[in-house]
Amino acid sequence: MPAFEFFQTVPITDFLFGTEWAPLFADPEFGVLPLVSGTLVITGIACLVALPIGLLLTAMYLSEYAADKTRRTLKPILEILAGIPTVIFGFFALEFVTAVLLKNIWPQTEVFNALSAGLVMGVMIIPTVASLSEDAMSAVPRGLREGAYALGSSRRQVTLKVVVPAALSGIVAAFVLGVSRAIGETMIVAVAAGLQPNLSLNVFEGMQTMTSFIAAAGSGDQPTGSIGYQTIFAVGALLFLMTLVMNLFSIRMVRKYREVYE
Repeated sequence: MPAFEFFQTVPITDFLFGTEWAPLFADPEFGVLPLVSGTLVITGIACLVALPIGLLLTAMYLSEYAADKTRRTLKPILEILAGIPTVIFGFFALEFVTAVLLKNIWPQTEVFNALSAGLVMGVMIIPTVASLSEDAMSAVPRGLREGAYALGSSRRQVTLKVVVPAALSGIVAAFVLGVSRAIGETMIVAVAAGLQPNLSLNVFEGMQTMTSFIAAAGSGDQPTGSIGYQTIFAVGALLFLMTLVMNLFSIRMVRKYREVYE
């Protein structure tokens, strides 16, 4: 496999801990940390947007506060939003979030930057997090709610202290699914975050993610068997391992809390 052939040429320690990523230069560097950093920074921003809006505002409202008619109207609209092509989100981030919003707030913002990509990516995964979290909360037995109300609890107390803990396994699964989609997103980061590897925490600068590198390198003229060709598979293997570890962790969390409430 090309990934194994790559690691026969490049030591895995240089790949995992190197801070310079320039595999196609005359003097190549194969440190993947700039790509991992860009992926995690942008995904982190997306999570900060999607978790409070998708769970605290949308899912809780639809499950516990909205009338049946309102829920039947808003839920399909929310799910339709999940089908918007991500390239549209990418151009929205570039042409509106960056050019109109961020440039007015912080004029030093670069044209390609991590913040706009992360914010719009967070909006993109809100429907996934909100819809699945709402399904999990709606599946909580009504008897738990009625028992809490009988003890004098308010709707807010019932939502936060009864429904959310009881539905926690489903909420965790929804959030992990949203994070997995954010980590694997390509078009938004390729259009809005740029293609410059940058090991930095400055969200107003451009960054390259693992998926955008794979897309850019895969669309180029890399001869089969070359080191540039093999880097695509090496980065893809690392991305696979990251998502695998995250999903194994989520499965453990889901099983743990499902045992508590079943």
